[in-house]
Amino acid sequence: MTGKLLLLASFVGCLFLLSFKGDKKKKVVFFGDSITQMGVNKGGYIDLIKQDIINKGLADKYDIIGAGIGGNKIYDLYLRMENDVLDQNPDVVVIWVGVNDVWHKASHGTGTDYDKFGKFYEGVVKKLQAKGIQVIVTTPAAIGERNDYSNSQDGDLNMYSNWIRNFAADNKLGLIDLRKTFHEYSLANNPKNEESGILTTDRVHLNAKGNAFVAAQMWEAIK
Repeated sequence: MTGKLLLLASFVGCLFLLSFKGDKKKKVVFFGDSITQMGVNKGGYIDLIKQDIINKGLADKYDIIGAGIGGNKIYDLYLRMENDVLDQNPDVVVIWVGVNDVWHKASHGTGTDYDKFGKFYEGVVKKLQAKGIQVIVTTPAAIGERNDYSNSQDGDLNMYSNWIRNFAADNKLGLIDLRKTFHEYSLANNPKNEESGILTTDRVHLNAKGNAFVAAQMWEAIK
């Protein structure tokens, strides 16, 4: 009888050890608009994160996925999150959206009203959390790089960014405050108060320095 129990215990022990064979990679999805879509290109911030992970010998620890579509606003993210995010079974989702919600009010006559922005944003986060996914939120960085708040959309960007900051604090979410860090960088590195060319190519999308700047902050939040 004792021998049979020992064999059974050994068998159970082997099954237990096999269940822990290899550590599961942490799957991170970056969810956003054209800035995120371009981030997967060579030299983009997502590509730089991937390369940094490889250089640090951590390729077996992280699976990095970009899920950005140009022109997307918060309600677009809400509508496509099932296929583009939840079906990926991520451990972490980094949400970076808001530029088009503000920018398209002036450029296309669309955009997203402030109250609707908050409702859709909360809807996205709650659906992710319901699946046990860690959520990190990001403030929209810039529509113009002038550092004296004379860019035409600065008022709305600041208002929407404040909503994200407060929402993150109230719900104990990770926060990457690019609105704040971009402004601080412009104050230190944009003495001529230029509209673009500091961290962006066109007031919105990232140049090489901008991609490196964002990649460092994103990596710090997810590592």
